[in-house]
Amino acid sequence: MTNKNILVFKHMPSQNPGIFRDFADTQNVIFHEIDLHAGEKIPNLEKFDGLWVMGGSMNVWEEEEFPWLVEEKEAIHRAVEDLNMPFLGICLGHQLLAEAMGGKAEKTDQHEVGLFEIEPTEKGLNHPLLHNLKGSDKWVNVHLVEVVKIPENAVILATSKKCKNHIMQVGDYAYSCQFHPEVCGHTLEGWLNIPNIPEALEDLVGKDGLQDFKSSMTDNLNANNAASLVLFENWCNLVFK
Repeated sequence: MTNKNILVFKHMPSQNPGIFRDFADTQNVIFHEIDLHAGEKIPNLEKFDGLWVMGGSMNVWEEEEFPWLVEEKEAIHRAVEDLNMPFLGICLGHQLLAEAMGGKAEKTDQHEVGLFEIEPTEKGLNHPLLHNLKGSDKWVNVHLVEVVKIPENAVILATSKKCKNHIMQVGDYAYSCQFHPEVCGHTLEGWLNIPNIPEALEDLVGKDGLQDFKSSMTDNLNANNAASLVLFENWCNLVFK
């Protein structure tokens, strides 16, 4: 099988492909990671076979503070609309896909911090992306923003009790998820080293709640990674078939 070169937009070092780096070889995938917040420039998209957009602590509308968001949204739109590139967005990347394609993301009172089950919608019930994923799978979430308006050519494939849009398909080959399937052994440590994040999480869930989150994330890691491998295989089979 020919190698598939996937460009990855990162917004900070700790928000990276994580466990998917370990899975890449199984699908002949090679990740090419760039950090936009660190000033790295977006290369020619046509040199790559796919685009992934990771998470970050910034918000999709903070273009004055993070001016690279403007070019990033333009690149996402070109990749999905003009080049029909295989795409996966995670958390902030999910929201950026929506915004780039005409949708809307806003702050929500129904924030999710912790591990949550998601359920397929009617359109997601038999969708190949969710093949062999179990309703009992719990996914890691840390978000105060959600996609409240989807693009015109989008469908919602999965939802949770607090967040209507957890997995979305836009067009033929673009997918995104609000949760974090990329978590691995070093993810939590990286997140908690982001300035002001530990304090912000403690404000949301309390000191005990933050400790419970840490423990449950660690306890669930093996099951989470097994489910993430299924998701990765499904995505590759869909977009590279």
